[in-house]
Amino acid sequence: MATIQQRIIPHLWYDKEAREAAEFYCSIFPKSKITNVTLLHNTPSGDVEVVTFRLLGQTFMAISAGPLFRFNESISFMVICRTQKEIDYYWERLSAVPQAEQCGWLKDKYGLSWQIVPEDMNRMMAKGTKEQIARLTQAFLPMKKLDIAVLQKAYGGK
Repeated sequence: MATIQQRIIPHLWYDKEAREAAEFYCSIFPKSKITNVTLLHNTPSGDVEVVTFRLLGQTFMAISAGPLFRFNESISFMVICRTQKEIDYYWERLSAVPQAEQCGWLKDKYGLSWQIVPEDMNRMMAKGTKEQIARLTQAFLPMKKLDIAVLQKAYGGK
């Protein structure tokens, strides 16, 4: 396997789609690539493929090891976006389960949850007054895909 510099690496379990999922994610995120694929033989799941890939500089690993485990909403990956155009871009490419969309969260075609969030939201939540945070919360709760202009307006009291 490739030498990895990062000390904490998300490791994703897929039934059979680890390489397919890695290729899909690498096609969406700029400066991303598969860095290694290793086939392991005679594991408890049979022959399995382990894929190492990078998305925006973050290393991930994925394994195709059978249907023993499924993703759920308790884990998600947060994508911080600078503009509404960026939010729209990731939302359009990743969202595959419309009924799972809520408050900036979506689910992709593999069942993995993502949060597509404006960069400014962290600042507003950290620096806002109690009233500003309450208005912001009431604005984003009914949203599916987050709308930066609406969030900023709510935060500002308009």
